[in-house]
Amino acid sequence: MSHGTMDQKVVGAAPLGAPIDALDRESAARSVREMFTSIAPRYDLLNHILSCNVDRLWWWRTARRFDAILKRPGSRVLDLCCGTGDMTFALRRRAGSATPQILGADFSHAMLQRAAKKSKNTALRWIEADALQLPFPDENFHLVTSAFGFRNLADYDAGLREIARVLAPGGECGILDFGEPGGLLGSVYRVYFKNILPKIGTVISGVRGPYAYLPASVERFPAPDEMLERMRQAGFRQASWTPYTFGIAGLYQGVKSA
Repeated sequence: MSHGTMDQKVVGAAPLGAPIDALDRESAARSVREMFTSIAPRYDLLNHILSCNVDRLWWWRTARRFDAILKRPGSRVLDLCCGTGDMTFALRRRAGSATPQILGADFSHAMLQRAAKKSKNTALRWIEADALQLPFPDENFHLVTSAFGFRNLADYDAGLREIARVLAPGGECGILDFGEPGGLLGSVYRVYFKNILPKIGTVISGVRGPYAYLPASVERFPAPDEMLERMRQAGFRQASWTPYTFGIAGLYQGVKSA
C-alpha cells in the first residue's frame, strides 16, 4: 500500500496526467472539477453499479451516526463535496419530521444541477462552492459531512481546517470515504478496483480518465492512522474511524474542540 508517510506527506489529490511536482492547488482543483463534470450524467448509476449498491447502506449508516444533531431543532448541516446529493438526501431522510437546515455544497455545477433536479419539492438547498474556501462565516454549522468527496481535495489539511472553521464548538464532522482492506479480501478487491472497475466505468460513462483516477486517488489517500492525526492537528478531538464492509469504506468522525 503506497499511502503517504508523514515524512513524505501527500498534500492532496493529484489528477492523472498532471505533473505532480509542478501541480499547484488551483490546477489540481480545476482538473478534478473538469473530470467530475464529464461523468455527471452517469454518476449516480455508476456509483450504484460499481459498489453493487452497497453505497446506499454506507450513506444510511453515516447519517444514522448523527441522529442527535439531525433531530435537534435549529441544527444547521453542511454536506460538503455533495456531488449529486446522495449523502445530503440520506441526512434529510434521517432527520424525519425534524427540520434541520441542510445545505449541499460542491464545486461542480453539472453535479449540482442534477442534485437540484432530484430534490424538487424538498427544503434542501445547494450552493456552488470550493471546499477549501467556503463562503460561510466561522462557527456556522453543527454538522459537516462529506461522502466520497474529501479524497478529491487538492489539500487535505486545508480542507480539515476549513471544516473546523465553519463548525461551531462541539460541532461534529463526518467524512465517509474509500479505504483499502487488508488480507486476502484486500488482494481480490485491489484487482477489481484497479483492473475491472475502471473498464466498467469507462464503458458506461464513455469517459476514461475518471475511473483510472479513482483507484489511484484511493491509494494516495492517507491511511486511517495518519488521517486521524491530521484531524487532531486541525482541531478535532475524539477523532475515530469506523470501517464499513471490511474496510472498503470507512467513516472518520471528530468533534470540534471548544
